Amino acid sequence: MHTIYLAGGCFWGVEHFFKGVDGVIETMPGYANGTLENPSYEAVYTDATGHAETVRVRFDEAKVSLQQILRYYFTIIDPLSLNRQGGDIGTRYRTGVFYADESERPIIEAAFAEAEQRIGQKIVTVLEPLRCFYPAEDYHRDYLDQHPGGYCHLPLKTFRYLRLYQDLKLFLGDEGDTVARMANAAALIRERMHFFWTGFYRVCGEQLVLGPFQGEAACMRIGYGKGVCGSAWKERRTLVVPDVEKFPGHIACSSRSRSEIVVPLLRSGQVTAVLDIDSDELGTFDAVDAAWLEMITEPI
Repeated sequence: MHTIYLAGGCFWGVEHFFKGVDGVIETMPGYANGTLENPSYEAVYTDATGHAETVRVRFDEAKVSLQQILRYYFTIIDPLSLNRQGGDIGTRYRTGVFYADESERPIIEAAFAEAEQRIGQKIVTVLEPLRCFYPAEDYHRDYLDQHPGGYCHLPLKTFRYLRLYQDLKLFLGDEGDTVARMANAAALIRERMHFFWTGFYRVCGEQLVLGPFQGEAACMRIGYGKGVCGSAWKERRTLVVPDVEKFPGHIACSSRSRSEIVVPLLRSGQVTAVLDIDSDELGTFDAVDAAWLEMITEPI
């Protein structure tokens, strides 16, 4: 059993999220890396003790690796926000990874570097050895299980994405046919997330050719660099479009499409396909969707 300490804002939502991760054995909310011994919540809340609201996560590395735990972690925090997550402000809400085993630092540093590369900016999340950790009062433990309607700063879609990602990996298993994997991935994504249109376009020469999809009939071929899909292929990065009508060169496969996200699938450094998801509402997609859909496309 391995242990890592994760500060990600209010510990109610962070604990609830990691309780849903396959391979996590135990979670415990508490206070880490402050100066006062055995602090109370009221003392920590003043920001005078220096503690961060933190969740101790114990996990079975045969089922989930530290690398994967940290990838999950970076999908549920805003690593560019200093001493603030959601509407919660103060040093107690700073983001940080605290480790008790020095041999794990290179793994954690690699996760930080990956997050910075994906975001394209220096992050403010702290990386420190664990100096102290004190479990929180009993009423904080399993708080969102006890109070399902209670406060949580994490978007609800984060929890749906976690279940989707884990179920999809199990569902696809060792199936070797890419089209079959795409077909069931498109079906499961649309079923769980209720998007207007979900599907894949495969790279065939200098065009994207329509692959498995769920939704209305769509464009069958898209040129390199054309529209959102062709641009994501050309730029080799995920594109989030809040309003498709404002995207230069948008290809209108459906008049009902209002916002869009396109994720390129990279294999051996080359784009082999793109995952295209459309919504019939404006501004549906954001960085949370991008981070999760990039992970979801990896096993496809």
